Amino acid sequence: MDNQFRDGNSSSLAGTAARIKEQVGERAASAKDAVVDFGRKTVENFDAQRGAAAGTLEQTASVLHEKAEKVAGAARATADKMQQTADYVRTTDFKAMTKDVEDLVRRYPGPALAIAAAVGFVTARMLRSQD
Repeated sequence: MDNQFRDGNSSSLAGTAARIKEQVGERAASAKDAVVDFGRKTVENFDAQRGAAAGTLEQTASVLHEKAEKVAGAARATADKMQQTADYVRTTDFKAMTKDVEDLVRRYPGPALAIAAAVGFVTARMLRSQD
């Protein structure tokens, strides 16, 4: 009787093990399919957003190029003015410079007064801070 019980249990255990193995295989296949599907959807999502991201980067680069050209243009203009000023100082004597300043003050009296007031204020502050 002991043998019959063992034989019955062993076939029942083998059947249970086979069912568990089959269920584990099915669940593993289902999990694999889910992972593959997730990976495919992630790649599709990335591909869909890649074009928009590239467009935004391209637009930003274009704006930066425009700004850089404006800044470079202003720097060139400033350098040109400084070169002209250096040439003026090098080639013009003090009497001619004084005459040019007098002409500017006569032509633009308002701004000349404003500049004179600002220079006077800065000079007074510098003299006062030295005391």
